Amino acid sequence: MEFKKVLSSLIKNFEEEDVRYGLIGGFSLVMLGIPRTTVDLDFLVHREDLKKLDKIMETTGYKLVFRTENVSQYVGSASTLGGVDFLHAFRKYSKRMLKQAQIRKLDDLTIMVLRLEDIIGLKVQAIANDPIRKNRELADIESILDKYKDETNWELLKEYFHLFDLDEDFNTLVKRYGNIDRTR
Repeated sequence: MEFKKVLSSLIKNFEEEDVRYGLIGGFSLVMLGIPRTTVDLDFLVHREDLKKLDKIMETTGYKLVFRTENVSQYVGSASTLGGVDFLHAFRKYSKRMLKQAQIRKLDDLTIMVLRLEDIIGLKVQAIANDPIRKNRELADIESILDKYKDETNWELLKEYFHLFDLDEDFNTLVKRYGNIDRTR
């Protein structure tokens, strides 16, 4: 996948069609300055924008291969396009995440990226949905906290972990990262 080329094309189309989106997944870590390998792109997109999204993806060479109430998965017609996955924002938390997405720069690209707490929140949800992913997701969470622990809203993290009954994992992180201001 040619990440920069694909991102540039998608972001341009999202903006032209007023698609509410935020970058998530492995590439969002790259945007936070955290080295991470990934094979696809992942976005959170408002569910009300799915018709616009389908049009954009089709005109840029993608085919919808899977959709549920919660996710859409597209595969490019050429290997340089790769795969792009979308979580659908329609619940209170995910809609709030989209509203609070932040502008990040990658060379000449301006990309809306979820806040680090919200990226972590989605990783917590991934653990709850598929416990086999726990080690990988916790490694990503720790990579974020290694770099941003002093800028993190720990109360929001506590809320996310509690929402998915993962309070013990939250407490482990608090112990690991020591004396933190949990109200940021």
